[in-house]
Amino acid sequence: MYTSIKAYYKELIPAMTDAEWEGLEKLLVLKKLKKGELLIREGEVCNYVSFINKGMMRIYINAVKQEVSLGFIGQNDYLSSYVSFLTRKPSHENIEALEDTEVLNLSYNSMQKLYKEFPIYEIVGRKIAENLFIMVSLRTNALLLLSPEERYNEMIENSPMLLQQLPQYMLASFIGITPRHLSRIRANQLKKKK
Repeated sequence: MYTSIKAYYKELIPAMTDAEWEGLEKLLVLKKLKKGELLIREGEVCNYVSFINKGMMRIYINAVKQEVSLGFIGQNDYLSSYVSFLTRKPSHENIEALEDTEVLNLSYNSMQKLYKEFPIYEIVGRKIAENLFIMVSLRTNALLLLSPEERYNEMIENSPMLLQQLPQYMLASFIGITPRHLSRIRANQLKKKK
């Protein structure tokens, strides 16, 4: 159950001691979700950061008359409604299991305890937050600076597995277009290949 997360931390902190690992391990709580089940619902305070041990999750918001996918997070990565987690205020996001999923949760209070007992985790927390910031910045820049076709091509290049795994309406909302527009982009790309 802890093999993937332990490898994740060993990569971030190669010199991690057994005591530091055991300090984290005893605070992790396993949660299993069925496909379609929500880890966090809009309006709830997010109390955990979650490491995906197995499966895939989607972060989305309910915009005017439609869901907008903000991101897809797979195995061996962290996710959270991070603003809610940090501010202790209700989330604007929903986090949904796209398949049967298993996560290891670390609560807000446990994280604070970990920071006090093992200062190395403050460095780890900063590194994880920096990675999240980079991901959000790249996503914002893509939405503001790239055309829908360029965003689609970027998805093909960086996350080709999403194209097979996700329904078209989720992909379209992530790119920031309608499913119909996505169909046109795909059709145009097929014509160019011929």
